[in-house]
Formats: sequence, C-alpha cells, structure tokens
Amino acid sequence: MPNTYSGGCQCGNVRYEATLELDGVIACNCSRCGRLGSLLAFAPAGSFKLLKGDDAQTDYTFNKHIIHHLFCKTCGIESFARGKSPDGQEMVAINVRCLDGVDPDALSVKRVDGKSY
Repeated sequence: MPNTYSGGCQCGNVRYEATLELDGVIACNCSRCGRLGSLLAFAPAGSFKLLKGDDAQTDYTFNKHIIHHLFCKTCGIESFARGKSPDGQEMVAINVRCLDGVDPDALSVKRVDGKSY
C-alpha cells in the first residue's frame, strides 16, 4: 500500500512529497547510479509534489537522454529524477536514501543490470 513520504537534498534547498510503495527498491549498476549508490523507488508524476527548489536544481542527461537527473546546485545531491516508464507514463525515480525517516537497510533491494541497457 502506498504511503506519502517527504524528502529532499542534504542542504534543504530541494524538498518534496511523494506517494509511493517501498516494497522493493532498485539498485542499478549503470554508470551513474552505480557511482551514486542510489536506491530507487518509482512513482507516477502525479504522485510527486515538488515543495521547494525548482530553481535550486540543475539537470543532467546522458546515454539516451530520456531521464532528467536533477540535483541541487548547492549540495550536489540527486534526490530524484524525472523520466518515462517503458509504457510512456511520466514517472519520478525517488532516491529512497533521501527520504525522511526511512531506513534503507530495512528495505528489500532488487539489483538491476543497467550497464547492459
């Protein structure tokens, strides 16, 4: 069952709320996620609300340029990214390490081979 979580970057310039399920997060080994150590959960764009920091972020795309990796201009933390699911639905990838009060070590982690895509 989905819950609403709050989260953001380290310095607090970016803050958001997201309604999503944390019943299996993704650890991707692509060239970006592998270096960042992100643990990802996905939510439809309509379940995500940016509360603060639209102007405090910068955008980075690579490879197929379909995922917008947004990170804080001040502290450099990528707490979420925007893109589309394989069926074309607008999605937000939440770095669960940036969610308030969530223990990432208590979550079930699925490994995804992003290097092969």
